[in-house]
Amino acid sequence: MRMTFRWYGEKDDPITLTQIDQIPGMDGIVSALYDIPVGEVWPAEPLLQMKQEAEKHHLVFKDLESINVHEDIKLGLPTRDAYIENYITSLKNAAKAGIEVVCYNFMPIFDWSRTDLAKPLYDGSTCLAYDYHLVEGKTPQDMVHEILDNSHGFSMPGWEPERLQSLKALFKAYEGMDEEHLRENLAYFLKAVVPEAEACGIKLAIHPDDPPISVFGLPRIVKNEGDLEKIAAMVDSESNGFTICTGSLGSNRQNDIPHIIRKFGRMKRVHFIHLRNVQVHEPWVFNEVAHKSAIGSLDMVDIVQALYDIGFDGPIRPDHGRMIWGEEGRPGYGLYDRALGANYICGLWDAINRLCGPQ
Repeated sequence: MRMTFRWYGEKDDPITLTQIDQIPGMDGIVSALYDIPVGEVWPAEPLLQMKQEAEKHHLVFKDLESINVHEDIKLGLPTRDAYIENYITSLKNAAKAGIEVVCYNFMPIFDWSRTDLAKPLYDGSTCLAYDYHLVEGKTPQDMVHEILDNSHGFSMPGWEPERLQSLKALFKAYEGMDEEHLRENLAYFLKAVVPEAEACGIKLAIHPDDPPISVFGLPRIVKNEGDLEKIAAMVDSESNGFTICTGSLGSNRQNDIPHIIRKFGRMKRVHFIHLRNVQVHEPWVFNEVAHKSAIGSLDMVDIVQALYDIGFDGPIRPDHGRMIWGEEGRPGYGLYDRALGANYICGLWDAINRLCGPQ
């Protein structure tokens, strides 16, 4: 495996590459060009500069999260072909910078949803949480204001204010859109993009819906094993693969994550792993917790064992963390708890490797 850490760049991340380098077992960073509007071409030069900066700190930069998909592509509008061409050009430029894995999602409007960015836990730490009861009676605008007002001044991926200015128009555009129609639009995108990704040596890794249910009536098509099967069948290529986010899929206790990893891993479709634990209180009521198995609803030992069993050698990152020890920063993306999570995961991997023998 390649242990990685999501980094928002020198301009917008209080965490430094020096600090990331000091985390035992850390191999690289996962990042993106956050200042480029969705749909525009990503040039190679800033990616090469980020790669060089990472390497100065003994870190590799091989994984992007995310080159976001323009809403016109998800909506299937006539303008989508131009945005798809831009996406292909971005992939080619990313390949020039040594990028191997590109995470993306196909969630309409909202990349992820939470009802609390700082839910207090029993030990005084805070975490991200979702409670569908708290969504009832709210408007999408209410949720946007709550997210932006509680982000401590940091930009939140998927909740960029400039993109959400046209929120009402976007919801109007999605009226009548069901899962089948959205799935057809994803297939159209993949049939155009995957051959180009394969040609330049990039593995695309779609991220599950977060949470994996409809929010404000928007369709969701990356929720479970059945959805992943349909996506895998759209284009028969290893470059048409998945990000297995344990927190997203695991918020639905019906999803057997070790089974999903083994099934799609045997197909060579598992390219990126986001490891986080969640405490599920009832369907669609959950909060994030420390990575340790005993603290949450997910068995991280079983999950890491499944990754070992498929011979996974791609990027893993400790996904989201509590805010602990008085740290202030981007909700879910502090230094301390994610560093602890990385070492817990490394410890599990080392133990399994010792007990089962080197891969």
